[in-house]
Amino acid sequence: MHAVGLVLLLVVLGTTVATGARRWSVPAPSLLVLAGVGVALIPGVPALHIAPETIGLVVLPPLLYASAEELSLRDLRTVWRPVAVLAFGLVLASAAVVGVLASVLTPLTGSMAFVLGAVLASTDPVAVTALGRRLSLPGRVQVLVQAESLFNDATSLVLFKVALGVAVAGGAVDRQAAVGGFVLLAGGGCAVGAAVAGLVALIRRRTTDPVLETVIALATPYGAYVLAESAHASGVTAVVVAGVLLGRSGHRLTDARIRLQLEAVYAVVVFGLESVVFAVVGLELPTLVRELPGGSGGWPLQALAVALVLIALRVLWMLPLSATVKPDRGLSSLRVAGVVTWAGTRGVMPLAAALSIPLVADGGQPLPGRPLVLVLTTAVVVFTLVVQGLSLAGVVNRSGLAVEPGQSAREEARTRKALAEAGLAHLDRLTDLESAPGPALERARRNLEARLDQAEEAEEAEEQDPGTAVSPDGIPLLVAYRDLRRDIVALQGAELRRLYDEHRVSETTRRRLQRDLDLEDAALDNR
Repeated sequence: MHAVGLVLLLVVLGTTVATGARRWSVPAPSLLVLAGVGVALIPGVPALHIAPETIGLVVLPPLLYASAEELSLRDLRTVWRPVAVLAFGLVLASAAVVGVLASVLTPLTGSMAFVLGAVLASTDPVAVTALGRRLSLPGRVQVLVQAESLFNDATSLVLFKVALGVAVAGGAVDRQAAVGGFVLLAGGGCAVGAAVAGLVALIRRRTTDPVLETVIALATPYGAYVLAESAHASGVTAVVVAGVLLGRSGHRLTDARIRLQLEAVYAVVVFGLESVVFAVVGLELPTLVRELPGGSGGWPLQALAVALVLIALRVLWMLPLSATVKPDRGLSSLRVAGVVTWAGTRGVMPLAAALSIPLVADGGQPLPGRPLVLVLTTAVVVFTLVVQGLSLAGVVNRSGLAVEPGQSAREEARTRKALAEAGLAHLDRLTDLESAPGPALERARRNLEARLDQAEEAEEAEEQDPGTAVSPDGIPLLVAYRDLRRDIVALQGAELRRLYDEHRVSETTRRRLQRDLDLEDAALDNR
């Protein structure tokens, strides 16, 4: 009963705070963390202890899957080199620097200091996606930040397991085993994710039941995660690979009605899980601080030093790389590096890793330093979510990197115009062939011409319902019009994908217009 009440409390707290965050234009993760800390400080509130498997198995898979589905595979191909450098080089450098710093500033042993470095070495995809969802960043910059956070898990997880093995067993680092572990984690995770994506795609192509499609979509990330972990591979990598592959081919697997339903269901799931998990981060910190042993009073300054060093190292690492992803707008590499640095926050995954540290070593004695590692990890996570999260929009705006709303509107208007012109050209061909009833062709033409005249709004002009009128060949005009409009919507969807593949449309515009086409297609069933 206590667990059920706690879950309900978190849902209510998360929903309330997230609603306020939208109204005040404040990043929800930052406000949720602050709310969690505030609630935990209220006298009489019971201590919160979250099992690591709860976060790792229940919360992470759908959030990672949703983040991966949003990733633009087209833009990822253009930034894969800097992503690889960040996912390997920066993770290794961050773990080493934080480990050395922690061994100097804190009472942690060398092995436990390196455990802390491995835990905090990578940015968090859940936090990065949640914070960046409302930012108007150029496509390549957004993909760089998001892809880095999604693909650096294998590196940091191998480092964490190596460091934890040394701390628990007191042995030396086996470099050959570490390399083999990385290959198994990363390569195995990619293989499992690709296999799951192929199997799910095969099933979804043969499924037309919306309920069954929804169940399959919700079960996919959990299936990929469990299968990969059972094979001792990276469950996170498997979920990410499955999400990227299925997200790119989603429009070919289902029809418009099912896509709209899946989008609505996943929006609810992601909103609820994000609201709960970021509140948990805030609730955990006061509880962990109260459990610290004596002589650990310097943890706030230690956590601040670690957070600042991580930010400084990220700036230095990003400076040479930012030139490869700089938008064609005359912006300096320093500004790009500053934005990408500030967008790389820590979040849920470091907390889950820290919580998985065992309580005792192999000899049966308590593992020294575990409480301090938990506190420092959570404090750094809270610092990045609050400080970087609350100021990220301002940093983006002052950098001049943000995409202007007018620019996005112009791109969307141009694309809508191109789609309307493609539809009109199709009608011209049908008119010449006399392959559709004339009244249906005329009604469809008026519809597209209205969209062409009002491209920014893309509002469909009101037209007279043909009722039960019949064409000369005996086909009801309403049926003929619906079939004609479906053909045009399919043609416009293909044209939209062509414009996107030719880099004439951004990922954001493609998703928005594809959703409009899906809404129009689904609405034809109700006429």
